[in-house]
Amino acid sequence: MTEPKAVPEKKRTPAWATLGRNKLQGVGQQTGLALSRVQAMLAFLGESFLALAGWATHPPRIRWRPIFFNLRSAGFDALPIVGLLSFLLGIVVAYQGADQLKQYGANIFVADLVGLSMLREFAPLMTAIIIAGRSGSAYAAQIGTMAVTQEIDAMRTIGIAPLEMLVLPKLIALVIALPLLTVFADVAGVFGGMLMAQAQLGVGFAEFLDRFAQAVSVTSYLVGLGKAPVFAAIIALVGCFQGFQTRGGADSVGQHTTRAVVQAIFWVIVADALFSVAFSLLDL
Repeated sequence: MTEPKAVPEKKRTPAWATLGRNKLQGVGQQTGLALSRVQAMLAFLGESFLALAGWATHPPRIRWRPIFFNLRSAGFDALPIVGLLSFLLGIVVAYQGADQLKQYGANIFVADLVGLSMLREFAPLMTAIIIAGRSGSAYAAQIGTMAVTQEIDAMRTIGIAPLEMLVLPKLIALVIALPLLTVFADVAGVFGGMLMAQAQLGVGFAEFLDRFAQAVSVTSYLVGLGKAPVFAAIIALVGCFQGFQTRGGADSVGQHTTRAVVQAIFWVIVADALFSVAFSLLDL
């Protein structure tokens, strides 16, 4: 009788190789997901600007009612929180600089510190961060809820363009509202700095304003104000994009709302850093 042939044993894959392959597969999946999100964002930006160009070439298509509604909700209703936080920020800036200025007998230069820091950086940046948390999240939640309940699909069915109804009014209203809120934040922040300068350094209002007019040029004021429309466009587009990306149920609405706030604040800070580099190169 012939002996049965031995079946060769299968070579086992080492555990480290399996773990490495799984990690590499995970990196590839995450990279592909990130690229698909970037592609979707770029497509959304292109569609939004095409719709905006359509409004510019055909003014009767502009929906003024939603624009005014969003202008009130994102602008006028945000005045109290923007004013309060800017006022407190002006107090903090003046208070932190008071001890250092006292050491060198340079009390009057508190006007330079408060004026330049508030008008160029803090007022536009803090206002944008507040609006990102307040209005950007509201945009994502509203559009996300409509996407989950299939209201957006119903709008397309009856011939209403969702971008023209939901995105453009928010974008235009925020581009108008954020510069005005920034001006209000400038005033509130400088007033807070004036109060602290008088209390801590003995610098009166008249002296403060006199030095403030010398230290802060119109260019510095316009530099800070010019950032606001860019920040507004970032907040509105990121919030609306995350709303349209919502799928599933209420959990998805919450996730995309959180993502809208985080991404809006991140891109606002990146844009502010790029502005700082550009203005430094231009000597502004």
